[in-house]
Amino acid sequence: MARLSYIVTIGIALTCVLAEELYSDQYDDIDADSILQNDKLRNQYYNCFMGTAPCVTADAKFFKEIFSEALQTKCKRCTEKQKEKMDLIVDWYTTNKPDQWETLVAKSIEDLRKKNAGQ
Repeated sequence: MARLSYIVTIGIALTCVLAEELYSDQYDDIDADSILQNDKLRNQYYNCFMGTAPCVTADAKFFKEIFSEALQTKCKRCTEKQKEKMDLIVDWYTTNKPDQWETLVAKSIEDLRKKNAGQ
């Protein structure tokens, strides 16, 4: 009986580890394409992500919080819509603003290192 309890406990623990929770889908319906096409909005989000200006909207704050991890893990915890938006953003920036993209990626790596060092 003890052996069965042990096996069940290990099974539950493995299930918890393997079943990573996805990011919230609360902001999955934002129109990323229209943001990218609008210089003012795009720069507002970019500056928020870079930490050079406040995040004006709740969705900007949310995406700033998950961006570094999502980028580094290739959107492992992203919803399907978030993966599509990430692909759209990566494609747009690498095509239209590659210098800003490189800066954003470098900042993302730096942020993740700081977060991991603090744990």
